Amino acid sequence: MLGILHSIQDWAVGFFGLDDLIQIIRSGDYGTLRTLKGILAIIGPLFPILLVIEFLIACLYRKLKIISYKISFFSYVLNMAIGRFISIAMVSYCIGLFSSHALFKSSFTWYWFLYGYVVWEFAHFIYHFLAHKVRLLWCLHSTHHAPEHMNLSVSYAHFFLEAPYADFIRTSICILLGVDPPVLFLIMFVDGFWGGLIHIGETLGRRARCGPFYRFILTPAHHRVHHGRNPLYMDTNFCNLLNIWDHLFGTYQPESDDIPVEYGITRPMNSNSFLDAYFGEIVLLARDVARAPGLRNKFLYLVKPPGWSHTGDHKTAGLIRRNYLNREKESLSNGK
Repeated sequence: MLGILHSIQDWAVGFFGLDDLIQIIRSGDYGTLRTLKGILAIIGPLFPILLVIEFLIACLYRKLKIISYKISFFSYVLNMAIGRFISIAMVSYCIGLFSSHALFKSSFTWYWFLYGYVVWEFAHFIYHFLAHKVRLLWCLHSTHHAPEHMNLSVSYAHFFLEAPYADFIRTSICILLGVDPPVLFLIMFVDGFWGGLIHIGETLGRRARCGPFYRFILTPAHHRVHHGRNPLYMDTNFCNLLNIWDHLFGTYQPESDDIPVEYGITRPMNSNSFLDAYFGEIVLLARDVARAPGLRNKFLYLVKPPGWSHTGDHKTAGLIRRNYLNREKESLSNGK
């Protein structure tokens, strides 16, 4: 019985990120709370605490649907044992591999932090864009888009190999462009915290546009758009905090008051099924590759966007969105 209680305690401490804070309290050195380590130890537990608050508020207002947390919960359980350790190893490997090839060396200062964050956001944009535009990578990313309800737990819904792939791209680009590893770790912390927070559901933030900041950063409202399967919203808002790269590459899309976000992916799937969310795209890709004539077509199914077909009957997100925008433009023209 004691063993079970200790296991539950260890899980709770790990889930809420209380390890560093507990160590500081046990040491009695509260001056550490004024350092960067102490600040991170305080901020770290805030996200899981908000998740619990969101869950409790949904219970209080009788809006809780346990099924909405199913995909996220099972993804978290699986990734906790596998993905996190592979991801940490990948970051360490990339730093060791590319540090000697960096274009220049920076340091731990506020201005290099700002530079590093712009570079990190660029690297995040590349990873995220490719995850939507290369079907093999979409198989890793689609689990995150499968939930049909938005809440903070969705930030835990990932295929276990996605984080290592993402960290390989983001870490490599940052190190090669001179971002100092300690600065990179701080950026990763900030990005991870905000990246979780932008999945806030309507229970805690109905509009979640963050007032005047809506024009300058990617807010939860923007990220809800990113999770939408509406034609207008598909494959947009790839950045995480700074929206400069979405503006630059033409993928920025504000939320429309007239078009409520429909969450989920476009293909028919078993609603809220963990197995379908986790492995469904892989099964469908394997089926398409097996049926495709010739090695060239088999390879193209791996690297072309989801919805590409060797028959020419393409149903990619880019094509669907482009056709939608053209119809809207024609409709406005005819209305005049």
